[in-house]
Amino acid sequence: MTALSAPPKTAPPPGLRRASTGVSKWKRRFPLLPALVFTIVVTQLPFVATLVISTFQWNILKPGERRFTGLSNFAFVFTDERLRTAVLNTIVLTSSVVLVSVVLGLGLALLLDRRFIGRGLARTMLIAPFLVMPVAAALLWKHAIYNPDYGLLNGILNAVYRLFGADNGPTIDWVSSYPMPAVVVSLVWQWTPFMMLILLAGLQAQPGDVLEAARVDGASAMATFRHITLPHLRQYIELGCLLGTIYVVQTFDAVYTITQGGPGSRTTNLPYEIYLTMFRKYEYGQAAAAGVVVVFGSIVIATFALRTIASLFREEVSR
Repeated sequence: MTALSAPPKTAPPPGLRRASTGVSKWKRRFPLLPALVFTIVVTQLPFVATLVISTFQWNILKPGERRFTGLSNFAFVFTDERLRTAVLNTIVLTSSVVLVSVVLGLGLALLLDRRFIGRGLARTMLIAPFLVMPVAAALLWKHAIYNPDYGLLNGILNAVYRLFGADNGPTIDWVSSYPMPAVVVSLVWQWTPFMMLILLAGLQAQPGDVLEAARVDGASAMATFRHITLPHLRQYIELGCLLGTIYVVQTFDAVYTITQGGPGSRTTNLPYEIYLTMFRKYEYGQAAAAGVVVVFGSIVIATFALRTIASLFREEVSR
């Protein structure tokens, strides 16, 4: 007597499969819904309000003269002399900080990639500047280092001059004499650890067999760095430059604390100019339009950063 065989299982119809797949996706996404709603309320609604304000001529000192002007505030943003100066200062400040930070970060990453006694302590100390609050870092540089009376730089100059028989060295007001370099140096000090961490991660992700093969073939350290390490770090360098640009282009703390945009608007960048337009000139519409322009510029940069990050993940998965 033969056992009865079970009836063959029939596949569910395509429509039912799609419905069940959609339900399972929503079950996985539902716990993220409160975070999505919170993000929309906190970020997108204020941005929509900023867009609306940017279409009005609105000065708080003239409350009865508020009126809709369309895109005239955006035309003002792209034609105003002060804003053009602020854009130029923003480009100079951002490019200087990012490029110098990447070069210094690469050098420090190459040093920390080697084994030596106290490497963990050295890494911790080099990362510390990035953990300092921006306002605190700006105050440190303004008063403890740049101050012409008791700052560290003038103290070192006076000590060097006294070594050669002079009574005192020159008293230099670093912030007034070199405002843009003063801001750039303080930001480089703070952002170099960030670049160092990204590039150090890239160095430690190098395939060891490739480096060993280069050493066996007799390649010098410089040739190995130029033809193997540097091409490998290209995407990490791009990522550091893009992320650094996104953050540094929004710098307000250092400019406000160290120079307050002066002297003569020589360090006034876009965020600080928006602050002046909003809280000194009380032109809400113009400030909102300038803020929208900065946001869209940051979105463009962030898009390239996300593409670079995605390419890095794809490269790691393919290994």
